[in-house]
Amino acid sequence: MAHDIVIYHNPACGTSRNTLALIRNAGIEPHVIEYLKSPPSRAMLEGLLERSGLTPRELAREKGTPFHDLGLGEPDVSDARIVDAMMEHPILINRPIVVSPLGVRLCRPSEAVLDLLPEPQHGAFAKEDGEQVIDAAGNRITPA
Repeated sequence: MAHDIVIYHNPACGTSRNTLALIRNAGIEPHVIEYLKSPPSRAMLEGLLERSGLTPRELAREKGTPFHDLGLGEPDVSDARIVDAMMEHPILINRPIVVSPLGVRLCRPSEAVLDLLPEPQHGAFAKEDGEQVIDAAGNRITPA
């Protein structure tokens, strides 16, 4: 069965790579949008925010971005200003964002994507750091 899954992906990000691998481990080949090369339009970004239930501040990435240089951390900065900054500097958009028939979510940590997948995992999966997330039977491993 084909599933329409989209991942806004940054291949330089380990969390994004792990999320993509978990989608593929469910036998799904998603539409991969490298959002730094092909940023979403303002309307698309605002739609993703609305569907995910996140505010622009919650979606904003601080680490390794001009977030603080642009003064976006100040409490009086409007949502519109943060979205403007994301449009100008797509690196400010946190990742990965996954869109599925089951919802839209910022998948941090990467295993948050499991709630969005309409298919089960097809086998064991460990994150790049070695943390086992899925057992050999395809079941999620819950931390002790």
